[in-house]
Amino acid sequence: MDWEIYLFFFFIAALYASVGFGGGSSYIAVLAFFGVNFLLVRSSALLCNIVVVIFGTLIFYRQGHLNWKKALPLVIASVPMAFLGGFLPIKERTFFILLAITLVLAGLLTWWQPKANLPNARTESPLINPVLGGSIGFLSGMVGIGGGIFLAPLLYLTRWAEAKTIAATASLFILVNSIAGILGQIAKGSFQFDWKFSLPLLIAVFLGGQIGSRLGAVKLPTIWVRRATSLLICYIGIELLVKNI
Repeated sequence: MDWEIYLFFFFIAALYASVGFGGGSSYIAVLAFFGVNFLLVRSSALLCNIVVVIFGTLIFYRQGHLNWKKALPLVIASVPMAFLGGFLPIKERTFFILLAITLVLAGLLTWWQPKANLPNARTESPLINPVLGGSIGFLSGMVGIGGGIFLAPLLYLTRWAEAKTIAATASLFILVNSIAGILGQIAKGSFQFDWKFSLPLLIAVFLGGQIGSRLGAVKLPTIWVRRATSLLICYIGIELLVKNI
């Protein structure tokens, strides 16, 4: 395997972890660009997600950014739907077109999101979080990513919480949905794993994720990482869309 992939995965993990994401969408784009088998791409991306966000979630929790009362309705509703989405069969070309469109939209939302440190002026309906979590969970399970890239922009736009709380929630959301997505693939019989191929990738994202999570929880100004992530998301989405239409 080309050594550049390891560098890509390291920097992707560092960038995405700093804003509470796992990087699954970008892992998929990189592996697809290098011609890796489609099924192996999906499983490897989800495993890398888990490695990055499991430590990121712990770091955000220790920093006091994880609000369980607000996060749990999102997470609990998303798990069965992510499993269902992972179980649902999807053609390769359809998968990449769907992924490309959602990446571009998520990138635009991430760039123009309002300040997240302002309180929500409206009373929050108890149904909003479960419906939002379940819908994004299903879409995430279908395309093989954790869903934080869809969840976080919507939470910013609705002024759901402070920026660090949203990042922590997205990290937890990605963790449980990546696990559920893998279980769905296993149940469907489409999960593929190759230690020789995947282990170096897992090491690269572990190192990058450790750096990114600490920078995101403590040091980096939110707007910098948010806009850098937005540009990366849009670029990858456009590249995938042009390649597959």
